[in-house]
Amino acid sequence: MQSSKAPAPMEVEIAPREQKSEGALPAKPKFEPLKAHEMSDGRVQFRKVSVPPHRYTPLKKAWMEIYTPVYEQMKIDIRMNLKARKVELKTRSDTPDISNLQKCADFVHAFMLGFDVIDAIALLRLDELYVESFEIKDVKTLRGEHLSRAIGRLSGKGGKTKFAIENATKTRIVIADTKIHILGSFQNIKVARDSLCSLILGSPAGKVGKPVAKPGNGRTPCKSLKKKNYYYMKLVLQKLKFNRLHCQSLNSAKNREEDVKPKAISL
Repeated sequence: MQSSKAPAPMEVEIAPREQKSEGALPAKPKFEPLKAHEMSDGRVQFRKVSVPPHRYTPLKKAWMEIYTPVYEQMKIDIRMNLKARKVELKTRSDTPDISNLQKCADFVHAFMLGFDVIDAIALLRLDELYVESFEIKDVKTLRGEHLSRAIGRLSGKGGKTKFAIENATKTRIVIADTKIHILGSFQNIKVARDSLCSLILGSPAGKVGKPVAKPGNGRTPCKSLKKKNYYYMKLVLQKLKFNRLHCQSLNSAKNREEDVKPKAISL
């Protein structure tokens, strides 16, 4: 008896469909965008950056220059943990983007590596910048005075070579003992790294600086390079022509000597 009174499941599903007019679509749901603290189920995310001992004093002097853009512009909480000797970063409820936390961590890490605040702050504004680090021993195993001379070739007199590579490749370079850190875009870092590796392997600064300073960085030949090749080929052709004329003159002189030389009288 109970089964006859209860509606069938098919009738329940079909009933609302019959009431709707044909061709009418249900309203599209509208979802509000999730906030940064809602993406991780409301959990606060942290980043910690270690502070080496030799960067305590620079960090203390430039603390407000680091704190202001991180807290006010990127909406990330930042503090210095003196006991753990680390800079701690934390997301807030009003953080506009969750990726700001990693950008701030990269910014603080770049400062700890030795970059100036003015240069490292570009990591907060541009997405295509990053820091690449390598050691001199990764390129060539050097010890003693050979290592000192390699470091001297990298920096140059008064940092002249390093500044020339930075200006030509639009990067920033930090030479910290045997470690080298490069800040820039992927393509510019590649050009700067190749130049530094050539210096480590023993190339003089004059030969390394000229290809870097040329427009196109070796990808397209410049006018000065074409002109240089033209004069070089001209000198080669002149030398070949001179050698040919010299050989002809020697042969003609030899023939004249044979004509002038008296013939032996046969008895």
